[in-house]
Amino acid sequence: MGRLSDGVDPAERFSDRVEDYARYRPGYPRELIETLRTDCGLHEGAAIADMGCGTGNLAVIFLENGNTVFGVEPNAAMRAACRKAMQRFHRFHQIGGRAEATGLRTASVDLVVAGQAFHWFEPAAARAEFRRILKAGGWVALAWNERGSGPSEFHDAYEAVLVRNGVDYAKIRAMRNDEGAIREFFQSGTVRRATYTHAQRFDFDGLKGRLMSSSYAPLSGHPSHEPMMRELREAFDRYQKDGYVQFPYETTMWYGQFGGLATPC
Repeated sequence: MGRLSDGVDPAERFSDRVEDYARYRPGYPRELIETLRTDCGLHEGAAIADMGCGTGNLAVIFLENGNTVFGVEPNAAMRAACRKAMQRFHRFHQIGGRAEATGLRTASVDLVVAGQAFHWFEPAAARAEFRRILKAGGWVALAWNERGSGPSEFHDAYEAVLVRNGVDYAKIRAMRNDEGAIREFFQSGTVRRATYTHAQRFDFDGLKGRLMSSSYAPLSGHPSHEPMMRELREAFDRYQKDGYVQFPYETTMWYGQFGGLATPC
């Protein structure tokens, strides 16, 4: 995990895509909250540390649940977009830090979460930091929105566009939601998995924005950018209905406790 072959700091991979990220990335289903409430004892008074908070897509469901959220984000442009989006929540506190060095007090949070971010962490250093900031009995939840895996001609065409034109796409895809890496991260502790489904609906501009929010989508000026846009347009025109395509997701959440912090469920 961590850096890819391009040597770019993961914290900077989204600096030039913040607007698309804020507008077009999906949120997370509220069923995550219900799972954490039932299985982990999540309550309104719980303090949450959101690692790689980005523009706040995961933080918002905890804030709406009444939780205090510390949004830890190393990217300055992402923090600026998040501040704007989170203005209405007085329980949101933004921190310019990393999963490996949060700046939070020892034993100060009940739950550490990460949405679409764990694969960028340095696992050993992040685990040590999470152990430090978690209270006794604290939990960790790692979530990803992945495109739905069910049969879909549009999904297959979109995937082909990424495979042919994406930069580091195959490597990033392999890094995300890696069960072996996740179980190793929790070591001897308890770890469980939950899945949920939801969807977005896009016209072509929305679909283009969703693609360009991804770090593996080549930007304008890159030799693969124009071929990618041409193929995306062709796929959209072939499979759109009434000017829109459905963009389904399967959200996976791995949640558990580290050995030594766990208390009986």
